[in-house]
Order: sequence, then structure tokens, then C-alpha cells
Amino acid sequence: MTETTKTEVPDAAPTPTPAPRGLVPLPLAAARALLLGGGIATAASAFLAWTWTDEFPGDLTINGYPGGLQWLTFTAGLLTALYALAAYGIRGLGWLLPARNNAPLVLTALGGFAVTWFTVIAISAELGGVVNLEPGGWIAAVASLLPVLGAFALPQEHTGEGTKEALKAYLAKPERITAPQAAAPWVQRAVITVVTIIGLGVFTYGIDTEYGELFVGYLFVVVFAIWALHTAGLLDRFSALVAANRSFTLAMGFAAAIAFPFTQTDDHYANIGVNILIFGTVALGLNIVVGLAGLLDLGYVAFLGVGAYTAALVSGSEFSTISGVHLPFWASALAGAAASLVFGVLIGAPTLRLRGDYLAIVTLGFGEIFRIAVNNMDGQSGPDVTNGPNGIPSIPDLNLFGFNFGQAHDIGGFTLGRFANYYLLMVLIMAIVVLVYTRAADSRIGRSWIAIREDETAATAMGINGFRVKLIAFALGAALAGLAGTVSAHVTYSVVPTPYQFAGSTPPNSAFLLAAVVLGGMGTVAGPLLGAALLYLLPEKLVFLQEKSLLAFGIALILLMRFRPEGIIANRRRQLEFHETGQLDVPKQTTLTDEPAVTKAGA
Repeated sequence: MTETTKTEVPDAAPTPTPAPRGLVPLPLAAARALLLGGGIATAASAFLAWTWTDEFPGDLTINGYPGGLQWLTFTAGLLTALYALAAYGIRGLGWLLPARNNAPLVLTALGGFAVTWFTVIAISAELGGVVNLEPGGWIAAVASLLPVLGAFALPQEHTGEGTKEALKAYLAKPERITAPQAAAPWVQRAVITVVTIIGLGVFTYGIDTEYGELFVGYLFVVVFAIWALHTAGLLDRFSALVAANRSFTLAMGFAAAIAFPFTQTDDHYANIGVNILIFGTVALGLNIVVGLAGLLDLGYVAFLGVGAYTAALVSGSEFSTISGVHLPFWASALAGAAASLVFGVLIGAPTLRLRGDYLAIVTLGFGEIFRIAVNNMDGQSGPDVTNGPNGIPSIPDLNLFGFNFGQAHDIGGFTLGRFANYYLLMVLIMAIVVLVYTRAADSRIGRSWIAIREDETAATAMGINGFRVKLIAFALGAALAGLAGTVSAHVTYSVVPTPYQFAGSTPPNSAFLLAAVVLGGMGTVAGPLLGAALLYLLPEKLVFLQEKSLLAFGIALILLMRFRPEGIIANRRRQLEFHETGQLDVPKQTTLTDEPAVTKAGA
């Protein structure tokens, strides 16, 4: 019998996985070179003349010295170049990319492209055509396009091949930056201090913008830069530092707020600052009701009006219907807060047994009833209390311990005007409100609010008196709004019924207050303050949006609900509710046998 030889067929060689490519078909080396060269060219183009006439605001006609929007282009180009160098693994810049991905490169490139092309288009539109562009404008437009092409040529998965190899050597170095919690305490506080100073400078620049085009360019650069820092992982690292140094961070935040009026030479910008603080304080009070207790209040601005009218009646105005009464500020502030608290209890007691949409309808009705009531208390349609549509004008300036808030004062070589004085007073009141908010949120009653917000039926079954807990939230939020209203009455010199409505073209009104809480982040301290700053600054700086502000903010809220439903500054608990496990670096849950637990995502 012939022995058959078994022939073995060798295994087929594994098919090599193709290297990931970007949207633009360019080699990785060329893409990274475009990023670096384009970023440098974009920054350098800011030193060329972009137009021949100074009719366009900012004077972009000078070679060798940027002006107006050119400084923003320079900043965006410089940031793009820095991230491109970090992707090359340059020593000392690896900390810019802790997440080791390519997304920050794309976002910084898009920021430079957006601000540059916006400027070029604005010059052409306002001056009557592209003939008004100098060669420097064309060079800037082309230069800002180069890093965008390079960024989209990079692979866009979480760890891009374009940066992985270049950063291997950096990661192997013993002197590389470790987790922020492992740094010495003084290093952590130094980082927080530097970030606070940078934040103050960025915020001050935004308020000081003198024309709408500059503010739009500022928004382009800031939004894309913050987005890039977030995708790079730097904001997560800074959040860890803040969590480890919460008290120091809060102190630095208030120090920056106090320093703001000393950076201003025009009292008009201090006026914007004090109104933002008043708006933010009221939004923080609403955050207790909406963010912590989960109660939808659509008439909250009425409590601001109660505090303002109370202060106007007892502060010595010659048009006050309570003649001869002139209480000191501390007494009028307490009277305004107490009156708002009483109204909060009176409105909340019969209505807080309602839930959801029914409660929202009742609070909306209360807000409209307040506005109509003060409008009719003119002595003809009703009792003579508020002077009707004319309101209560000529409210005198405050005078505390011999310090007249209506006069300019020289402090350390700096001149503080009237609005700067009230701004510093509002910083003090803001500190009180933040203290009350944080203490209440971290207390037993605060945990009860959160339980009611999550599931009122389950909380009641566990022994929580839902009605009493909601009434306390309603009353406390109303008192904080009334406290802010007492300062608002003195800042504006008069109180009239017009602003205290559900919706309007300018804040404060109930729709803007609710939008500030949702936009900034419910359940946080900094969220409503940021939301209030954005919603007050945008109509102030972008005049063309004032008539369409509700449409613009409605679109913004729809986009926010789609892409970041937890708000700009997210509460950790709410962030976990809106995102599945794994997206927030949450440890994977396991069973007692170390087997992976079944999650909602994998079910």
C-alpha cells in the first residue's frame, strides 16, 4: 500500500490593516507640516495690511502692527502652531495634548479659519466688494485655509496615528507631566492662579470690545479654543485640580471678580459687569428651584420685581407713596428679601402640590399677575402704591459708612465710578448668595431637594415631606432674587413694570433667567453665572440680535439639548444621567465573579 503524504497548506498571511486616513488624501507628514506652517503663516499674516481704508473698524491698514480683528487671527494662528508642535512631540509642549488625539488640531485650525474669513467677508460686505482687500487680506485667507486642510488630512479616531508615534518618546520621559492630583499643593494652586488670571483677561477683553464685528471674532476664537481644550483633556485635568482645591478656587474667583473694575477705564463696561452680576445672582436663586429641586418656575422674575419695588418704596425716593421713609441699605435689603420670601410662601403654599406642567402654568400666571398688578396700582385702576406705568423714579444712591456709591472714588491710583462701586457691592452680595447656595445644596435639605427632583414619589415613600421641602426651595430662591432686586433698584435709579415679564428682547425676564440656568448647567454654581454673562453680553454687543434674541437663543438651546444636554458647566450627577458609561471615563462595573456587568448600552 502506498503511503499517502499529507500536504499541509500554509496559513494565509494576515491581511494588513490599512493605516487610518483623514478626509483629505495627504500623507501624514505633509498634513502635519501644513498644520505647523499654516498656523505660523496665519499668525504672521496679521502683521500685513488687509484693507486700504480705515473705514472698517479696527484700522487694518497698517503693515507691521495688527489692529482689531487681526489680533484675534494672530492668537488663533499661534494656538494652532502650538498644538502642531505638541503633535510633533516637542519637549515641554506635550502637556497640551493629554488625551493624545487629533481633535484639538482640527478645532484650533477651524478657529483661525473662522475669524480670518469672517473678517475678510465683513470687509468686502461693509466696504462694497473684494476690491477693498489689500494683498495681506488675500494672504491671510489662504494661510488660514492651509492648517484646515492639514487637520482634516489627519486620522480622527481617538488616538491618531499622526500623533501616536511622535508622542511615544515624550510619554517615555521620566519628567513628563503626571496626573494633576499628584503635583505639589503649591503647584496646583499656582496653576489655578494662572488660569484665573487668563480667564479674567479673556473676559475683560470680551466686555471691552467696541464694535460688533470684533465681538463676533472674539466669540469664534474663544469657542473653538475652549472646545479644543476640552477635547484635548485639559479641562478635565483642571476640573480635577478644582475639585482638590475647591476653597482656593472659589477665593481666586472672587479675587478676579473684585479685580475686574480696576481693569476698566470706562464706567460703561462696569455697568455691564454689575448688571451681569445682578442677572447671575437671580439665576443662581432660580437654580435652587429648577436645578436642585426640579421645579419648573416660569414667573421667577416677579420675585426680583418684588425686591426692587420694596427697596424703591423705603429708600427715600420723592416719588415713593410711602412718604418720609428712608431706611439704610441693610434694612431695605432685608425688607426686599423678606417681602420676596413672603410672596414665595404665599404663592408656593397653594400651588406646590402640583407637579410638572401644571406647576409651570401656575408660576407663569403669577409672573403675569405681578406685572399687571404693579402696572394698575396707580391710584386710578387700583390703589396708589407703585405709580403704575410711571414706576418709582429718583431712587437715591446708597451711602454706607460715609461711602457714597454715586460718586467716583480714587483707590490706589485707580478711579472707580458709580457703576464700579455698585459692582463691588454686588460682588459682596454674590459671595453671600454663593455661600447660602453651597451650604444649602450640601445640607440635608439639599439632598432632599435632589431626591425630590429625581423621583418625588420614591422620595416621599422614603419619608421626605415633599411639600415642605419644595416650599423651602421656593421661598429661599425668592429671597435671593429679592436681595438682588434691592441693588438693581438703586443701580437703575428707577423701577418700572416693563422688565418683569415672561419674555422680552433684553434681560432680565423669566425666559432669559431659565435659559441662563439651562445653558450654564443646572445644579452648579458657576453654570448660571456663565449663562447669565453670555445671555446679557450677546444682546448688548450684537445689536442686530436684539429683535431676534428669542429666536437665536431658542436655536442655541435646541443645539445644546442635542449635543450637551447637561449644560456648558455640567453637574457630575446630571452628566452621568445624560451619557452612557464609558464616555466619561467611568470605571466599568463588574459582578462578584469579576465578570462584566450587563449595562444598558450592551443590553
